Amino acid sequence: MKTSDEVRNFTVEADDDGIRLDRWFKRHLPQIGFGTVSKWARTGQIRVDGSRAKPDDRLQEGQQIRVPPGGDAPHKKPKEKRELTKAELEQAEAMLVKKTKSALVINKPPGLATQGGTNTFNHVDGLLDAYMEDGDEQRPRLVHRLDKDTSGILLVARTPGSAAYFSKRFSGRSAKKIYWALVVGVPDIKQGVIEAPLAKQPGSGGEKMHVDHEGGQPAKTKYRVVETAGKKVAWLELQPMTGRTHQLRVHCAAMGHPIVGDGKYGGKDAFLTGSVSRKMHLHARRLIIDSPDGGKLDVTADLPEHFAASMEQIGFNENASDATPMRDDPPPATREEKKQKARQHAKAYRKSQRGPRRARGGTGGKPKGRPAPKGKK
Repeated sequence: MKTSDEVRNFTVEADDDGIRLDRWFKRHLPQIGFGTVSKWARTGQIRVDGSRAKPDDRLQEGQQIRVPPGGDAPHKKPKEKRELTKAELEQAEAMLVKKTKSALVINKPPGLATQGGTNTFNHVDGLLDAYMEDGDEQRPRLVHRLDKDTSGILLVARTPGSAAYFSKRFSGRSAKKIYWALVVGVPDIKQGVIEAPLAKQPGSGGEKMHVDHEGGQPAKTKYRVVETAGKKVAWLELQPMTGRTHQLRVHCAAMGHPIVGDGKYGGKDAFLTGSVSRKMHLHARRLIIDSPDGGKLDVTADLPEHFAASMEQIGFNENASDATPMRDDPPPATREEKKQKARQHAKAYRKSQRGPRRARGGTGGKPKGRPAPKGKK
């Protein structure tokens, strides 16, 4: 990366699509304060695709951000660890699923925002100080996000290096993200791909997306029906192949089967009668991603209470799915698996050749004597 004495240029990645410009700086260049970002924006030094930008402008994947020289403050001491309340520490501990040298994996509950915002003070980002250990110079940092009402696996990088590594895997689509959802009604096609470009809905302030075949960005989701309850509700596995804002929610609604509890995109039709919870039933069940520590990080998250209760009430068995990648997209074989497959193939080939060799010998054993030359008796 270029030094702070030079102009720097960055490309907005998929996981930053829809984020505010000031939030982008906080996520990727935390050493540059909000005051500096505001001053640069006010004086036209920050440019997005060559145009002046404001701190609250929302970014789109693929846009180019020009950052002027300076702004770094390496001489300053790292920000001190924030003291958390007992309740906050307990909340952070309850969410932790796995801890490695490079990552923290948490199971985000529904209703908890990933990052702060207007009138949002309780969020995952604000709890990350709870995971800092003595000697840590950098606080953990988010590398992707979930909607406030979506529960499940959220990956947090423990170092700047691992943050860059994981971010590259997410933007490069090598990370497997598998979600569970309950949807209203049952899709006619039990397994398929939804391809519908998405764009921000005009007049919504960038807070709502819609299908836009003219100016939308490409969006692709694999889905599979796991179980159904008559024609009333279906349990789906969803695998986003792109990372657009609200992609799974919009795609399910677009095919006529909104996610249960998602009134934003399904309206009143998104709520089931009876005692099924009105909370959204979308859960990031499993994540498979390469790890900078070597090998793969493969983690799953238990369902939140309301989702598990709905599954039991409807009669769905969680064991009917282990949240593996879609059957038409198996995980790539390891080097050892490829070698084993090659050995098995060679062994099978040698075995298949035994019969013809014996048949040419005239008996089931070794041929007796040399065969007569062709054309002679």
